[in-house]
Amino acid sequence: MSPIKEFALWLLFIVVVFAGLAGFYALRPLPLPQLPFEFSLKQGSSLKSAARQMNQAGVLPSDMLFVLLARGLGKAAQIKPGNYEIEKATSPLQLLDMISKGRVEQSEITLVEGLTFSQFRQSLNSSSSLRHDTAALPEDEILKRIGAAESQAEGLFFPDTYNFASGSSDLSVLKRAYQLMHRHLQENWEKRDADLPLRTPYEALILASIVEKETGQAIDRPMIAGVFINRLHKKMLLQTDPTVIYGLGEKFDGNLRKRDLLTDTPYNTYTRVGLTPTPIALPGLASIQAVFHPAKTTALYFVARGDGSSYFSSTLAEHNNAVNRYQK
Repeated sequence: MSPIKEFALWLLFIVVVFAGLAGFYALRPLPLPQLPFEFSLKQGSSLKSAARQMNQAGVLPSDMLFVLLARGLGKAAQIKPGNYEIEKATSPLQLLDMISKGRVEQSEITLVEGLTFSQFRQSLNSSSSLRHDTAALPEDEILKRIGAAESQAEGLFFPDTYNFASGSSDLSVLKRAYQLMHRHLQENWEKRDADLPLRTPYEALILASIVEKETGQAIDRPMIAGVFINRLHKKMLLQTDPTVIYGLGEKFDGNLRKRDLLTDTPYNTYTRVGLTPTPIALPGLASIQAVFHPAKTTALYFVARGDGSSYFSSTLAEHNNAVNRYQK
């Protein structure tokens, strides 16, 4: 046999072996620690980053083999961020289908920052891809079923995009959103700035929900958090309209009146010092981080300019001038 033919046979043998190994890897079920299994892929994740996140979460035993598989199938640029749930035995090939844009069996729901729990439930109930197991359940029963320790649901769920198999229970989405919010709070609580007037992660969640509702432009978020932190330090009234509106509930008709600001409720921060009893909405990660790392400022007041941004003041006289300038 000529050297060329011998080389060609060896090359063919290597290709066949490689293809067999690749097929074995691609089709063999992943050794997941449990089912169902949940994991998240961050926004803007590249193929390598997504594979690394799945490896760290315990989904993939090897991120490099998965990268090679995705590149070999031309799906390197098709990775879709979000929160996923694996409900049954899944191979790397099936996993790749799940997180790529061509996965038609996978549905998703996006929960927007600033929603109340009631609005969150409406979003779940309007999804035709979910099984609505919570539709007739009271709030306390929902919390019990997802393993929540809290007695009230407001603000406990992280706003994000959640991917799921069509026909999944809405309880699954609720549980994942609850666990993700808990994880974000705990991670940021451990890294928080010193001397914050917040005793627990739940108090931080309450303030983050207020910051979420008060922020018109993202660039102002740390300053708004800084104002509220300064007021809490000084035991000043927070005096924030979104809490009053939340306390009015269905009575609010879109027009906040002076009598509303003077009528005492547990959520009226014009009549009661300190934080509200619960959050008033779902805060996003940016608002949570702003509360744990507020701007270093002497400002105690802010007023909306009318373009979405806010003007900040350190004295009441300066604030009153800003109110006359921007709102009267």
